[in-house]
Amino acid sequence: MDTHQCVLFISHNNIESDMMQQLEEGFWQRNRSSKVDDVMETARNIIADVQKDGDKAIKAYTEKFDKIKLDRLQVSREEIEEAYEKVDPELVEELENAAYNIERFHKMQLPQDLWLSEVEPGITLGVKSTPLERVGCYIPGGRASYPSTALMCVIPARVAGVDEVVCCTPAPINPATLVALDIAGVDEIYSIGGIQAIAGMALGTESIEPVQKIVGPGNVFVTAAKTLLRGKIEIDFPAGPSEAGVLADDSCDPAYVASDLVAQAEHDPMSAFILITDSEDVAKVVDKEIEKQVKDAPRKEIIMAAMKNSGYIVADDMEIAIEMMNDVAPEHLCIQTKDVMDTLSKVKNAGSIFVGRYTPIAAGDYASGTNHVLPTASGAKLYSGLNVAHFRKTSTVQMLSKDGLDILSPTIRKISKSEGLYAHCNSVDIRLPKKKKSKDE
Repeated sequence: MDTHQCVLFISHNNIESDMMQQLEEGFWQRNRSSKVDDVMETARNIIADVQKDGDKAIKAYTEKFDKIKLDRLQVSREEIEEAYEKVDPELVEELENAAYNIERFHKMQLPQDLWLSEVEPGITLGVKSTPLERVGCYIPGGRASYPSTALMCVIPARVAGVDEVVCCTPAPINPATLVALDIAGVDEIYSIGGIQAIAGMALGTESIEPVQKIVGPGNVFVTAAKTLLRGKIEIDFPAGPSEAGVLADDSCDPAYVASDLVAQAEHDPMSAFILITDSEDVAKVVDKEIEKQVKDAPRKEIIMAAMKNSGYIVADDMEIAIEMMNDVAPEHLCIQTKDVMDTLSKVKNAGSIFVGRYTPIAAGDYASGTNHVLPTASGAKLYSGLNVAHFRKTSTVQMLSKDGLDILSPTIRKISKSEGLYAHCNSVDIRLPKKKKSKDE
């Protein structure tokens, strides 16, 4: 196992053991930069400059960090049309297929615009769901282009009914990403990245109208900017380097398991994976399969670096394995066990779940229609992956008749008076004046 620097842990029925402490330090702590204070300070400074100088600051930081001098921030329609000429027509077709599948799945998530239910005579309650008006999507650049992420961010917003969807992605923008954004139906594209892009969308500049919410993955600087600007705008959730967890027993196909783990590791040197199994033999065979698959992998150096954050746990039984995985709460979770539905029923924390040996993570990344913008670093304990609900807000509705108010009036009067809020009580009394008692009463 030393070949690719993964770590094998042996469980002794104790999830709070030193083994889990080691796991936390390796698998989770990679997401916590030792220079977090420096990152936050950098983000604060750039945000302040963008707030002060707008487009001028964004252009200056783009030239400083990306070595690109921008005449304007927004991508023109002509540039989008030119991008189509540079992209393989078969790729365009498959992006359109993926877009169809993503739209189909997210339409299934749409709530009713309004529902009302009479819970008692004269008392009708309900919920009104309303889309946000303007949202921003951040699509990372860097080591690879991500046209799939463009589809994943923009299409749910469109399905949700958002009026205006804008996107920022670092220059130079890969033509496939431009094509994907156009297929998805984005309204505005800006060729800027990093902290300055998040600040521009959140605060607004001469060229960019501010948005209500920003979604999409990014590096530690992007995440810092989203965190600092939360309150000025809403965000989806903090997201860090990609990660995968696999639950497998001796019924699994070790080569399939290894392929999913290697696929996640090739994203980024800070990516990570963890296999939790009830069989030491499975861990050892998967380890050998990984070694085979990494040997000639085009992104071998990145995979090897990610291995330092990764490892295996051998639990005493699958129940303990599942409990451990719930504690990890991985971004992606693959299930290869004898009874996959029983395992699935016991999973509590995971961003997206891939059930069975013929369901690779890549299916969700590109083609099935589920969303691949997901919480990381145990964020699945708190957050859901990107979905239609991220782009809508709800208002509760109540509608009472006079008889309905009469039913509720004793409760309102008694509790409001107990809190010393007599005007609340009066708002009922003025509608339902108390009958004056007769002399005989």
